[in-house]
Amino acid sequence: MTAQIHPLASVDPRAVIADDVQIGPFCVIGPDVQIGPGCVLDNHVTVTGHSTLGSYNRMFPYVAIGCEPQDVGYSGAPTRVEIGDRNVFREGVTIHRGAEKEDHVTRIDHRNTFMSNAHVGHNCHVYNDVLLVNGVLLGGHVHVYDGAIVSGNTVVHHFSSVGTLAFISGSSRVTVDMPPYMLAAGSDNLEIHMVNLVGMKRRGIPDRSIQLLKRAHRLLFRNYKPVELVKQLFEAELGGELPVELHNLFDFILAQNRGANGRGREAIRRKAA
Repeated sequence: MTAQIHPLASVDPRAVIADDVQIGPFCVIGPDVQIGPGCVLDNHVTVTGHSTLGSYNRMFPYVAIGCEPQDVGYSGAPTRVEIGDRNVFREGVTIHRGAEKEDHVTRIDHRNTFMSNAHVGHNCHVYNDVLLVNGVLLGGHVHVYDGAIVSGNTVVHHFSSVGTLAFISGSSRVTVDMPPYMLAAGSDNLEIHMVNLVGMKRRGIPDRSIQLLKRAHRLLFRNYKPVELVKQLFEAELGGELPVELHNLFDFILAQNRGANGRGREAIRRKAA
């Protein structure tokens, strides 16, 4: 089966297109692009730069992938976008390629959904099963971990991290790292309200782990105990056998504390400076 390329699409002959890809009218595909099996580009989709797409990705109208980063230090290097499998990019989504910093790559892993007009800035890494709702803006170098949900019109400051199964309410302003398994909101200062109970149950997190995370939430974000002390309390109680979810939470906050301005990944920028 040969690729179905509409006669009104512009596909550079040097692009590598799998046999069963569907490319609709007015799409533009650049010379350094690779598109894997089963991908569907509806119409008016642009894929440019050194961009690699895996299998069965769906791109709705006016998606733009691989455009130059919005970074004043970018000077035209062949930086990249690497996209995995079974992602959905709704209307108007933009994914910029990496800037000439960190590892030069913007990464999208697998089974993520980007709703209309979401933006992923340069050098971001969106892991697996993430949902970015309409109008979410990720600044450069943001990491969003597995199963996180970022609700509509939320903006995430560059070098911030959003932890596994975190839930951020709509129109929030995220200037610090968002710990895993927690639910937060805030238009001025992000406030952690509770654990993401619904999200954890949907993902099959064991009830024992959920109950321990609820206790950790109270100690960390209600009683404001230091994470080192809370970790020691749980280790003493559980004989050092912490569930993986507690390890993830404590390690995330410890890394955050080693960074700057509430963002663990700021340590990367400070090291490079």
